Amino acid sequence: QVVLIESGGGLVQSGGSLRLSCAASEGTLSNRVMGWFRQAPGKKREFVATITYYADSVKGRFTISRDDAKNTVYLQMNNLKPEDTAVYFCAATGLQSGVMYDYTEEYEYTYWGQGTQVTVSS
Repeated sequence: QVVLIESGGGLVQSGGSLRLSCAASEGTLSNRVMGWFRQAPGKKREFVATITYYADSVKGRFTISRDDAKNTVYLQMNNLKPEDTAVYFCAATGLQSGVMYDYTEEYEYTYWGQGTQVTVSS
């Protein structure tokens, strides 16, 4: 079992930056693929990033990283835009011994955080 706790969301002006954190209070993130998704008001949840792949909408602006020693994954978000406003979710797969997918789909993940609100004002 993995319990994910997110933090770092909030209100920021357009062009600003935020860093989201997703820490495992139980279990380990080692040997798991970690991903970030988001859901904007009135829209479906969409893929944002894994360590190896980024959505086109965030390439060059967002960076995912992880610190397995701290059981934490981060999403550094720079040059934020109003369209980035959404609830951001982190997710983890089951234990992995190798890469099986691109991990850009919700069904490829087992554990989810409750989400953290990011609001970008114009």
